[in-house]
Amino acid sequence: MNGRDTGAGTGTAEPRVARADSATGAFVAHRDLLFTVAYEMLGSAADAEDVLQETWLRWVDVDLGTVRNSRAYLVRITTRQALARLRTLARRKESYVGPWLPEPLLTAPDVAEDAELADSVSMAMLLVLETLTPTERAVFVLREVFAVGYGEIAEAVGKSPAAVRQIIHRARARVAARRPRGTVSAAETHAVLEAFRQAVDTGDLRRLLGVLAPDVVFLGDGGGIARAAPEPIVGAERVAPLAAGLRRFGAAALRPALVNGCPALVLRLDGKVDTVLAPRIADGRVTGLYAVRNPEKLSRMDRETVLRR
Repeated sequence: MNGRDTGAGTGTAEPRVARADSATGAFVAHRDLLFTVAYEMLGSAADAEDVLQETWLRWVDVDLGTVRNSRAYLVRITTRQALARLRTLARRKESYVGPWLPEPLLTAPDVAEDAELADSVSMAMLLVLETLTPTERAVFVLREVFAVGYGEIAEAVGKSPAAVRQIIHRARARVAARRPRGTVSAAETHAVLEAFRQAVDTGDLRRLLGVLAPDVVFLGDGGGIARAAPEPIVGAERVAPLAAGLRRFGAAALRPALVNGCPALVLRLDGKVDTVLAPRIADGRVTGLYAVRNPEKLSRMDRETVLRR
């Protein structure tokens, strides 16, 4: 009787284990892509990780025999979960203290080498995406960044392919109206950012005014936890003294890093990340300066985050 019980158990368990291994293998293979999709939709690594957990829980219940393309299926689940999370985030942002900025990620050089990916996850672009509706953002990200087909996008967002085409047309127009004109090379970005850092190091307001665009916008995100400007600060004459104040921490404390695939500056105090300064650059000057100080958003700055398309 024991032999029969063991045999029956093995016969039932082996297919179950095989299915679990197959599901795990597919999920792990696409995990970095799924995280990138969720992060670009949410601007929050913590929420993106939660979305991946929810995606996994739904994925393990799927009959893999009915799945023709595991990548497309997983992207669809992730998109739906991210859309639901976006609506929760919208309510959370309504009570957020001060300006809200995306959660910065320390990224490897390979992200910067993919110019389209780096642009899509840059702090400046993520802020542009904040102006879209949740569905517009999902459609734009899936189509423009990940080249997902209209049919697959339609299934993911619960719209018809014709409706998706209309949504992407509208989203492209809204993004084009807000994103920087032209492209900025990594070399130019490095040069402008280094000029800014040197100007801060010397405390020379004249040099800072030369690096900052006249209508530069400074946004500081402290989340009500760390000290930060409660409102946007506009204009080089107002931003330059604020930037010059960083001199008191010393040049060694403000170091270059790749943040969201783009050159940025990281301020470390007593070995801990205190502030991430991400610039927006156009025509050889800093047009936007985004300072993330909320400690709840800095946890991923001590290790590289892998992003994939």
